[in-house]
Amino acid sequence: MNIKGKIVTLRAIEAADLPTLHEWGNDPELWSMLGGWHFPTSLHQTQQWFEGLARDPLNQRFAIDVPGTGLVGTANLVDIDWKNNNAFHGMMIGDPSMRGKGVGVDVIMAAMRYAFDELHLRRLDGSMIAYNEASVGVYCGKCGWQVEGRQRDWYFRGGRYWDRIVVGVTSDDYRALVAANGYWEP
Repeated sequence: MNIKGKIVTLRAIEAADLPTLHEWGNDPELWSMLGGWHFPTSLHQTQQWFEGLARDPLNQRFAIDVPGTGLVGTANLVDIDWKNNNAFHGMMIGDPSMRGKGVGVDVIMAAMRYAFDELHLRRLDGSMIAYNEASVGVYCGKCGWQVEGRQRDWYFRGGRYWDRIVVGVTSDDYRALVAANGYWEP
């Protein structure tokens, strides 16, 4: 099953996507904007990661596909907690020509609709590096998420420490956003 947005389709990651994902996975400029520890990866390591996706039901990863363009990034719902009905959401727009064009908003809205309306989750969490103001603005400015905390000196990038901004959204926040904006029927 694909998850449709107004612009994007969130779909399963396929073997044909691996060369592009491998390229993005080794792009230091791209990864400087994302959390997590990162090492150079080989195409073989990317293949091993891909093979493990099917065996990991608590961590769902999606290709972001734009009609006429194809693969432009990845999104996820990870650390799914079925007892407490929450998960962590993140995304990466790997194709720089697709940034600032509404793709990120569409990905977040599609992921929330899927998480809240299909999976019946209650909340989603996320985080970003403090200097990634574009991500904070998209999540908290346009998509109804709230800044819920700041963890000081969490990330080490460019020779210094940066805070981690912790964000979250509930299904009620999502529904209020949709109701207020007449937003969201793909």
